[in-house]
Amino acid sequence: MRLDRTGFVIGVAAAIAMTLLAGCKKDGATDALKETAAAALEKATDAMPGQADDAAGADQAKTGDFDISSVPLSTVALGDFPYITLPAGYVSNGDPETKRIARFPFWVKGRAHWVEGRFYLLNVYPEKEGDYNPYELRKNLEALVAQMGGVKLSEEKIPYDTIKSWGDEVTMGFLKGLGDIYNVPASTYVVRRDDGNIWIHFAQDTAQGGLIVGQEKAFVATAQLLPASEMKKQLDAAGKVALQVNFATDKTDVLPDSLPQIEQVAELMKIDGALKLAVNGHTDDSGDAAHNQQLSEGRAKAVVALLTGKGIDASRLTAAGFGSTQPVADNGTQEGKAKNRRVELVKR
Repeated sequence: MRLDRTGFVIGVAAAIAMTLLAGCKKDGATDALKETAAAALEKATDAMPGQADDAAGADQAKTGDFDISSVPLSTVALGDFPYITLPAGYVSNGDPETKRIARFPFWVKGRAHWVEGRFYLLNVYPEKEGDYNPYELRKNLEALVAQMGGVKLSEEKIPYDTIKSWGDEVTMGFLKGLGDIYNVPASTYVVRRDDGNIWIHFAQDTAQGGLIVGQEKAFVATAQLLPASEMKKQLDAAGKVALQVNFATDKTDVLPDSLPQIEQVAELMKIDGALKLAVNGHTDDSGDAAHNQQLSEGRAKAVVALLTGKGIDASRLTAAGFGSTQPVADNGTQEGKAKNRRVELVKR
């Protein structure tokens, strides 16, 4: 669905916004559908902060880890991810950002509930300067969640020290969509689904808001082991070889499933004692260019550190990062992005 001014909508619920959800009513809606809309909006209106109906799972979340089974299962047909558009009179500040796979800490009654999956991030501004209405935007969002079959879990301030402890993975990686969580409460909503639970983070002040939609999705490793013999062939033929090394999301930590690949690089350098390599890190074009450059350099250095830890002399290795400046495939597709996220070994 397109992010525009037509109002928060979901697949089959496009006719249920009625007069409170501007721009989403369709003429000719059946009486039954109108009754569904009224019930959904009534539920969203009643479930305001501090009231007993805040969320079906709120009591479970007060102590201990949140139990998703405490939330009713939604079977509503939702359409395509991220399932929402903005209400009339509101726009995104710049293009929304998507993450194919990442993790984010949704705040649930005093604790962070980390969710791994795909994400959609945007900042919300009024179409007309000075026309931001926090109450209106929140009511639209709560109506949407109710229509999706979801619930509100909590709305509270996140401690400053907790936010800082999350590091750049969250504070920079999710800067768009995070909102001013240092100064305003964060609201968390969830829609329990068999095809992947949907989580929504929302934080707003009097002038703008931040919105993050995440859907649970297990990480699937895409890196394949390239044996030392094949690396040697490519280095001899082209002077370089690309490795698909898996790192922790937005971090420089090499994941355990890629350590065998590092072992193969070390084996190659032990076989050929004269071989010297430049280890170059590359990213796709998602996110900030300066951050990508720093991340790619950090990942290259992490690979070098692992190799020296396996007995390879540091003088035979250099590390550099190039961010997204040297793509080998189209960043307009997920397949292309995956190819661009790589570590290259270049013969020196």
